[in-house]
Amino acid sequence: MVHPAAVPAAGLAPLLEHAGKPGFVVVDMTDLAEFVPIDGIDLPEGPLYLVTDPERGDELRNWSPDEALPEIRGGGRTPLTVSEGFSWLLQQPDRLEANRCFMTIGSRRPKTGGRGGLDARTPALWISGGTGRDGRERRGAPKVGWCWAGNRHTWLGFASAATRVG
Repeated sequence: MVHPAAVPAAGLAPLLEHAGKPGFVVVDMTDLAEFVPIDGIDLPEGPLYLVTDPERGDELRNWSPDEALPEIRGGGRTPLTVSEGFSWLLQQPDRLEANRCFMTIGSRRPKTGGRGGLDARTPALWISGGTGRDGRERRGAPKVGWCWAGNRHTWLGFASAATRVG
């Protein structure tokens, strides 16, 4: 994995490729750098580290992030961060498939203004359909976007790993 202090997640996005198209971050997620590891996730020090046994979390499709997090942790696993999701796909691009993509709920954005809590958005990696603000030219490109923490999606799993090793 590439530590986000070495290369921010948004810097990894264009390195992803699918169907000959580079990855991108959706236009309404200009604050991607503010999505940090959630409580209970300590990233190893140094620019590179390992995660063991990464999984896409297909068995949790149609669960919400709020439902999936306790299930992942209860199974002795740790959710991937958005940077880890990018790093994994750079090594194994075939893990990003149409209708079998994943959320990276190990990253969340703390609310601003001293209100406490977390932004309701959760980062996710999927393949663009080329609609709306994505633009037709991005159809088939890897995309980092977001989903509400309480919403379910039949085509998004929840990426996780067994451990992180420095």
